[in-house]
Amino acid sequence: MANHWSDSEVEAAVADYLSMLRLELTGRKYNKAAHRRALMEQLNNRSDSSVELNHQNISAVLIEMGIPYIAGYKPRFNYQRSLLPAVVADYLKSHPDLQQLFAEDSEANATIPSVEDILSAWEAPPAPGDCKTPAVGEPRAVYNPGGVNYLAREARNHSLGDAGERFVINFERARLIRAGKDSLADRIEQISATVGPSAGFDIRSFEENGADRFIEAKTTKYGKNTPFFVTPNELRFSRDNSSRYYLYRLFRFRESPRLFTLHGHVEERCIIEPSEFMARPA
Repeated sequence: MANHWSDSEVEAAVADYLSMLRLELTGRKYNKAAHRRALMEQLNNRSDSSVELNHQNISAVLIEMGIPYIAGYKPRFNYQRSLLPAVVADYLKSHPDLQQLFAEDSEANATIPSVEDILSAWEAPPAPGDCKTPAVGEPRAVYNPGGVNYLAREARNHSLGDAGERFVINFERARLIRAGKDSLADRIEQISATVGPSAGFDIRSFEENGADRFIEAKTTKYGKNTPFFVTPNELRFSRDNSSRYYLYRLFRFRESPRLFTLHGHVEERCIIEPSEFMARPA
């Protein structure tokens, strides 16, 4: 973090951030402005923008640890690596109940949230470079003392994945019906259920002219910049069918789901980092 934050300032900021994250994951309301004002009383004449940047740095550390972050603090990865990760790790060690909270939240059963206008859930994707998958299997610059990547665990949550796919099916039906293509809307298929993961995509939908639209749905309860995971089969399918392939990224799925789409070969739209390796004795 810029301007040489002291150890005590960083410790206060981390404690404040993680107290808000606890409230967010347990469904309790809190006021960010009130938290910021209380925090600033413990700091050395820091500005609002400086505190905001600090919290964005903490978001980045948590993502690198495989831990959910506060959606309202977009991660910024140019942080003080000599100090901030260690302070976050120390806080997590002294508050082991947070690890249990992360585990429970990543594994919780999901339902499809109700929305008034499903088509309004769409928004533009993150800026180039923000969409990336984490390197789970390689050495990490930042270590989570709990030893668990909760973002990867959430990505394996079948209940959440299925709820996200059904939300996308509803979205696609609404899109086609609005275009006057009711007959196409009736033909949308959840391929993940009828064929399985070998298909390389989750949902078969259609363009307005009747051409196939192959959709891979990736769902998280966390923020827009939460990394997601793709399989080699999914990457190959997106490459071989790039003109008809769409990745739908659903986020903030807990209560107010949003989504963006990436059209084409995933490797051309995202930074792809290896997550694990298969090894055989030489």
